[in-house]
Amino acid sequence: MENNTKIKAIITGATGMVGEGVLHECLLHPAVESVLVINRKPCGVVHPKLKEIIHLDFYDLSTIEDQLSGYNACYFCLGVSSVGMKEFEYYKLTYVLTMHVAQTLSKLNRDMTFCYVSGGGTDSSEKGRSMWARVKGKTENDLMSLPFKQVFAFRPGYMHPTKGLKNVLPYYKYLSWMYPFFRTVFPNFVSTLGELGLAMINITRFGYDKKIIDVKDIVALAKLT
Repeated sequence: MENNTKIKAIITGATGMVGEGVLHECLLHPAVESVLVINRKPCGVVHPKLKEIIHLDFYDLSTIEDQLSGYNACYFCLGVSSVGMKEFEYYKLTYVLTMHVAQTLSKLNRDMTFCYVSGGGTDSSEKGRSMWARVKGKTENDLMSLPFKQVFAFRPGYMHPTKGLKNVLPYYKYLSWMYPFFRTVFPNFVSTLGELGLAMINITRFGYDKKIIDVKDIVALAKLT
């Protein structure tokens, strides 16, 4: 994408910590012209750039499909923890849901950059022992085959939350004070949530030479101007 092209982004998961952080950066950034969030419940954010669709069934987008064209970016931040889940449940909520949304968007927006929030340790071979890592790996691999302009799988580690946002996961309050130490000692595993949002915006604007985006890439992309 040319640097002066304005981003029109769709964001999923804006009522969660990661999606809220990415939305925050998009609303602040001059390169982002408009944002559509698709949520099951209101995100509580009001902004001139922002439009919100409340939609309960992400496995059937037919009733809102006519509102999903004309966008050139999707920042897919919707996800669930695999803790306590059977594989078939996690597969449906992770792979099936993501692919349905992505297939719909790729049909409507061929010029779209699709950024998928995956996770560190994801298994691209789809054959490892970790259930969640296999499912995430299959999701990444199959997203790459869709007819988007470009697809990137983001694999963040620890993300330091953005001050003032309301959907920070509870356990972060016990870890946040350790952030300067984590950043110094484990720089390849630690970024801020703000850096993730900026990295998505900049990868849409400038592209990148890797499809799998790890923490080092996130930090580097966030610095681009």
